Amino acid sequence: MAKRVTAFERMLPPRSSGMPAYRWLYAALRDDILKGRLSPGARLPATRDLAGQYGLSRGTIVSAFDQLKAEGYVEGGVGSGTYVSKILPEELLHVARGDGAKPSTQRRRQPNISDYGRRVRLIPGYKVSSIRAFRPNLPAVDLFPMTLWAQITARCLRRVSKNLLIGCDSLGHLPLRQAVAQYLSTSRGVKCVPEQVAIVSGVQEGLDLVARAFLNPGDRVCMESPGYFGAYRVFEAIGAKICAVGLDEEGMKVRDLPARGSRLVYVTPAHQFPLGTTMSLPRRLQLLEWARKAGALIFEDDYDSEYRYSGRPIPALQGLDCSGLVLYAGTFNKVLFPSLRLGYLVIPPELVNHFEAIKSIASRHAPLLEQVVLTEFISEGHFGRHIRHMRAVYAERFSVLMEEARRRLAGLLEISNIEAGLQTTGWLCGGIDGESAANAAAKRDVTLIPLSRYGRGLLNQEGFHLGFAAVDTREIRRGARELAIALESLLLR
Repeated sequence: MAKRVTAFERMLPPRSSGMPAYRWLYAALRDDILKGRLSPGARLPATRDLAGQYGLSRGTIVSAFDQLKAEGYVEGGVGSGTYVSKILPEELLHVARGDGAKPSTQRRRQPNISDYGRRVRLIPGYKVSSIRAFRPNLPAVDLFPMTLWAQITARCLRRVSKNLLIGCDSLGHLPLRQAVAQYLSTSRGVKCVPEQVAIVSGVQEGLDLVARAFLNPGDRVCMESPGYFGAYRVFEAIGAKICAVGLDEEGMKVRDLPARGSRLVYVTPAHQFPLGTTMSLPRRLQLLEWARKAGALIFEDDYDSEYRYSGRPIPALQGLDCSGLVLYAGTFNKVLFPSLRLGYLVIPPELVNHFEAIKSIASRHAPLLEQVVLTEFISEGHFGRHIRHMRAVYAERFSVLMEEARRRLAGLLEISNIEAGLQTTGWLCGGIDGESAANAAAKRDVTLIPLSRYGRGLLNQEGFHLGFAAVDTREIRRGARELAIALESLLLR
């Protein structure tokens, strides 16, 4: 393994008058070693380089190195390089705190945290681990054409321009916004022009920016329950009052929405998160009419509707909106791969300037190289081909899951027959507790997320969020077999 080289010019302390130059350099390097700024095994720059950096003679540098070597701080020699010793002298393990200072016994004063800082809670990232049944919210990353993506990236880098190195508008790379607008108009029935499209890191950033742009502490926000926990976290952090609204087979129960006093309603109409139902057309029109009368905005989260397996596609809620009330969000992270961190938000025309100002001070713009590569990936037809290929893969995996459920889980778990998405819902039978079942399944290497973790007390039945997109058919069969054993053991108790 190659040794680490300290190639950066080091900031040395001021030199006291009368102190020999070699002694000054020796003391500075020794202090860096003691305080860990130069770690064991690190290679020091060549004496010729140091002499040029600090305007000293090479002999002065050699004298300082010789002193450090004599005391055991460094090792090596001419021609082989000089390195910080891996084992320092015994006395260096007990370094004084400087001028005999004793550690303080006083309790450190905590810095003042804002109200927002106290309210905000961490959203855990993806665990880097083996993909087991039935991990949700994840595409089949192993099937993404990474070689093709790398080739497009290399091509974009070879023809990189100074404009690409400088940056782009806060709303994103214009060719990508044009490609997104065309895709959404054709595939999702969204009504927009490129000037309405903002490129964000994903739906989560879109939610956060919308909350900061259009909500004040104390404003009421309505949400589906059970619903997306990331949205709960955003609205709680901003200080909004959350009104949980129940669901039925047609989606959010619009009749339960407050008649007035709401600023925003968050919905996932294409594939409700986490239950998987699709909001009916009459219910969508009813929600739009409610929003018009209530003077509220609608945040439509269309996070994975590209993957539809049955049923007739229903236009996006935004495409039915004639009053400019819907903010439409989607993501490439679920369609392609999570670490891409690119999504989009379609903003009503009169709100674009407000959103752009917030975006400009939050993150300036999304990483431009990734935007350029994605633009090429879409314009060359690879994006459409990838969706078609993965739709067939996911449909097969969902079919295997349903087959295994009928064969092994009858009377234990009833799985919803969804029309779209990367995951579905499993409803527990026999009065089994969701958390107990999740723990029992985990012991058999099966991942289950109870629906109770997404809800606000409006669930009438225990169940799970079940992912199938990232799990191959062999693992789905193993997972169903092990889950059946786990659930049967709970019933026997």
